[in-house]
Amino acid sequence: MDWPVLFDIDGTLVDSTEVVTTVWREVARRHGVDADAILRVCHGRRDEDVVPEFFPEGSVATVVRQIAELELDCAGLVKPIPGAVDVLGRLSGQRWAAVTSGSRALMTARLRAAGLPVPAVLVAAEDVSRGKPDPEGYLLAAQRLDVDVMSCVVVEDAPAGVAAGKAAGAVVVGLASTHHPDVLVGADVVIEQLAALPWVMERLPLRQG
Repeated sequence: MDWPVLFDIDGTLVDSTEVVTTVWREVARRHGVDADAILRVCHGRRDEDVVPEFFPEGSVATVVRQIAELELDCAGLVKPIPGAVDVLGRLSGQRWAAVTSGSRALMTARLRAAGLPVPAVLVAAEDVSRGKPDPEGYLLAAQRLDVDVMSCVVVEDAPAGVAAGKAAGAVVVGLASTHHPDVLVGADVVIEQLAALPWVMERLPLRQG
């Protein structure tokens, strides 16, 4: 794995599905909103982008704050995605970054709770003006790593993240952890287990910048 790697966090490095589902259902219950409709589209996207689609304009700021508070309270209730510890261990000394739709405080807490390292380059929700599927986050991560984004591999579990990585110009590996492989068809390669990433990367037609 000799190439820069840009990871999503939720669903890619950290299994937070139960927490995310619990938090959204609680907030939806408080405000009388259809939680199932939210959960169909929220994965891989910033709360700031999802909330206005389902909640009245006047309550958006309150809802975003409530989500942040609940998620931080539950940050310790996560675990690493199978294979994450080994894959990140192989990257010791190599350039890698994380690009997340969550806040820096929340994602740092989740990584630590899962026993995973916090990368030197972590692009969080507050670092960008446009969330996934916009490529801004991945372009910024490559810039901060001082690499050409076209020489990077993006690892994503959600359609919005796959679209962001492709729009940035990176090679995208889709991880079918939270979504069926059929909805990750935009990725260059789809894997079922993160442990397969090193093997796949050795065989990708990567483009060095």
